[in-house]
Amino acid sequence: MGLRPGRCYRTKKDRAYSRTAVRVHRRNYIGAVPGLRTRQFNMGNPAKNFTHILDLVSNEHVQVRDNSIESARIAINRYLTNHVGKDGYFMKIRIYPFQILRENKQAQGAHADRIQTGMSKAFGKPIGRAARVRPGQKLISVLIDEANVTIAKEALLRAKSRLTCNISVKIGTDIESIGTKPKRVKEVKIEEKPKEEEKVEGKEGEEKATEEGKEEVTEDKGKKEEAKGEEKKK
Repeated sequence: MGLRPGRCYRTKKDRAYSRTAVRVHRRNYIGAVPGLRTRQFNMGNPAKNFTHILDLVSNEHVQVRDNSIESARIAINRYLTNHVGKDGYFMKIRIYPFQILRENKQAQGAHADRIQTGMSKAFGKPIGRAARVRPGQKLISVLIDEANVTIAKEALLRAKSRLTCNISVKIGTDIESIGTKPKRVKEVKIEEKPKEEEKVEGKEGEEKATEEGKEEVTEDKGKKEEAKGEEKKK
């Protein structure tokens, strides 16, 4: 069976459900939590200081599935990378799909009522994840320079067809509202010397040590002979 449309899960019918007991397993009503399809939440260059921030805001109460968030992320990230470069922006997803979606699957088609009638108020099986969004909540934020504001706005509007809600874009300069950004760690490359050079250097060191030892021995012999000569003269 293929993936059902997003409109089947966009409405908030009941209260939020995210019951997964990690420590006390006997209170866990879900056998296994579906895997998260949103692969990445921070993209771009977090080290650069940008001047403007653009927020993708929802205008209604909806549930947004994780595959919808991932599709919007790919579309925005690809557009910004092609027009600005991977170091010319920073994008952050502001929502997390914690809601566990359940469905009581039933047989469909001709004479399906004879095969399965279903049970009223069935609990169902977990089929995916979603994020519960309220009006005015920020979905995605982009940090960018003033010269590329129009490009970032066009990129965020490309997510309109991927999300199951009415959205709008707000432009501002309050960069700190995006929250903490991940730190970029500098990779330090350690140059390893080949083993042959190490062997050569080791042999040269041993030869130098033996030569120095021979010189010290000859100096000691010379001093002893001089001392003996002075004693004989006395």
